[in-house]
Amino acid sequence: MTSDRVLTHAELLQLKRWNTPTIYNGWEQITKRDYCADAFNPEETRDFMPQMGPMVGYAVTVRIEPSNREHRRTRPTATSEYRRYVASVPGPKIVVIQDLDKPRVVGSFWGEVNANIHRALGCVGTITDGAIRDLDEMTNAGFKALARRLCVGHAAVQPVEFNCEVEVFGRKVNPGDLIHADKHGFLVVTPEEQPEILEAAKFMDTNECRTVIQAARECAGLTTEEILKKLGEASREFSGNARERFRRDGEW
Repeated sequence: MTSDRVLTHAELLQLKRWNTPTIYNGWEQITKRDYCADAFNPEETRDFMPQMGPMVGYAVTVRIEPSNREHRRTRPTATSEYRRYVASVPGPKIVVIQDLDKPRVVGSFWGEVNANIHRALGCVGTITDGAIRDLDEMTNAGFKALARRLCVGHAAVQPVEFNCEVEVFGRKVNPGDLIHADKHGFLVVTPEEQPEILEAAKFMDTNECRTVIQAARECAGLTTEEILKKLGEASREFSGNARERFRRDGEW
């Protein structure tokens, strides 16, 4: 992982101002991938700290298997090696964890201690297809978590493999991918897509506000036919703006 990043910290903070669906609306205009199938999580996830709003960061990745005690015997230095890896990556970072015990979740990598340690290492939160615990303490540490469930213990958890491709909630994530996540789920933006994502999201949000949303809010007192005409005109304007900018129609 290098320190070469397309987006500045200020631009990342701007991305954080919008929810993840809004970022998706921009992403679909610039991606070469399938906007019906790629980048977002196809499986349901749960935001345990929705009051924190969206989180934005670059993926650091790790696999765990809390049910397997052998990892502690065969890799006694894995935790320190993993922390050194995380520390070597410029932030902000989101820790993406694939739990190899899934769907039989028995232990959590996360809790009060690890949340505070990872905050010190420049991480803003996690996406794990396993569990978290110490929910109130993690929240107090300012460490956001999207996870499958809560659990009581940590079992024999430690890093099994890290700085590798992982799969969480049906979506593959690679180290360095830009992630935008909130209570709706998460979006994985590849390095090739990152240069345009902010301006695309801003453009499409403005496009909605000035066309279809504005038209819908100005329908009071109109007849049904007048409303339908107004909405149709606004939808055509919305699509025209998207085509002019991106050569794609957009949602409307």
